[in-house]
Amino acid sequence: MNKTLLIIGCILGILGIILGAFAAHGLEKLVDEKLVDADAIKSFETGVRYQIYHAFFLLILGSSSFVNLKTKKTIFYLVIFGVVFFSGSIYGLATNEMSSFDFESIALITPIGGVLLITAWIVMLVGIIRSKVD
Repeated sequence: MNKTLLIIGCILGILGIILGAFAAHGLEKLVDEKLVDADAIKSFETGVRYQIYHAFFLLILGSSSFVNLKTKKTIFYLVIFGVVFFSGSIYGLATNEMSSFDFESIALITPIGGVLLITAWIVMLVGIIRSKVD
């Protein structure tokens, strides 16, 4: 039963990241242009949420015996770089007007960070499926 719960948790995490990225970027075009400040705050909150989710992810991973050490290290690096690229770039973009650096020039790292986070969840899922622990 525990293995099933972990697999479903990983699948929900993968879908959560995909849907969160879609909501933050795909639906942005539907928002009235007059809400620029509200969008910046909403985007910033999205970065925070994903950072917190992945903090918990690392805590769970560190407490788990369902994946081997090599897999844990791979997931660790994917999450660290994913959070820095995804959440970090969102923080920069949301506060771009307050900075002398133009974060729009590096905005392409946001989806790269998202792909790294999705990959971390997929690596965890594969590690759990391959695990001999039931």
